[in-house]
Amino acid sequence: MCKTNYEALTRASSFLEENNREKGVARFLLQHVLGKSYSQLMQDLYEDISADDFQIFWSYVEEHKTGRPFQYIIGQETFYDRSFLVNEHVLIPRPETEELIVEVKNRTKKLFGAQFAPKVADIGTGSGAIAITIKKEMPTASVTATDISPEALEVAKQNAKMLEAEVKFKQGDLLAPIANEKWDIILSNPPYIGNDEAKEMSDTVLDYEPHLALFAEENGLQLYRKMAEQLPQMMKIPSFIGFEIGYAQGPAVQSMLQTAFPTATVEIVKDINQKNRFVFCTIDV
Repeated sequence: MCKTNYEALTRASSFLEENNREKGVARFLLQHVLGKSYSQLMQDLYEDISADDFQIFWSYVEEHKTGRPFQYIIGQETFYDRSFLVNEHVLIPRPETEELIVEVKNRTKKLFGAQFAPKVADIGTGSGAIAITIKKEMPTASVTATDISPEALEVAKQNAKMLEAEVKFKQGDLLAPIANEKWDIILSNPPYIGNDEAKEMSDTVLDYEPHLALFAEENGLQLYRKMAEQLPQMMKIPSFIGFEIGYAQGPAVQSMLQTAFPTATVEIVKDINQKNRFVFCTIDV
């Protein structure tokens, strides 16, 4: 039993490092148990920790040692400064995907103007992070989100209710639930990992995150191909499409969209780490 927050944090950090886990996770777990922000924890670092809090904290630490992501342990992850519920039915939102939101906001203003109320679809929404964030950041937008997994949609619906975001949710495979409509913006961060890449993945991802949301056939390109084939009948003029991609998939996805939209501008966009991360297709003629 540790007496202070500092002792608990130091012990947990060392324990995780010794077991080949990221020691920084200890801080997130302790913040969650104590209900403190980072700055509050730093201020209260040498305060006593109760026996009950330490017991809960240490059980979380030991659970993370097995490889279970800490976001699933505490049941939440922060995305674009908002807290989202997560569990094993949805992928944990990644920081890189926040850059998709920034790109969408900038491109919407540039293509449609600041006062436009776009009709937006998020395909394969998972936790709802993209769809809900777009609605919160662009309140005039009409947002629909789809997913093939009913369990994932339940999580997304809970997040929309918790964050007071008016989003329509539809269950079905890729574009099928919205195929009979026309759209200003279609976004997707689909499964894009090839099955042969599994051996290179961290056990925290491979053993715990949903494979339905991770892997795709055709070296991870199958779902992009399917969407590229169907999208020409669904896009308004002007409009744009935004896909998150694996870092090596840019040229292939760009080619698919350029074939589908011969007169469109199709761009590969890098993330903050200078890796190819998004493909945007702008249809304005």
